[in-house]
Amino acid sequence: MSARSHTSTRPLPTGVDTRLPWWALALPVAAFTALLLLIAGPGGAHAAAGDRGAGGVLEQIRQTFSL
Repeated sequence: MSARSHTSTRPLPTGVDTRLPWWALALPVAAFTALLLLIAGPGGAHAAAGDRGAGGVLEQIRQTFSL
């Protein structure tokens, strides 16, 4: 004797609410705009004359390990 498989007789929901809250669109737009302004803005793009930054650190490491 074979066992019967149980099947669901519930109807699938047809009117699913897919609306997003206002902030789900506003936050990514605000973040994109802020990053775009940071990239495109000309202010502060020039390096300081005496600041060697990462180049100074790399040079110090190279001098430390050279014999």
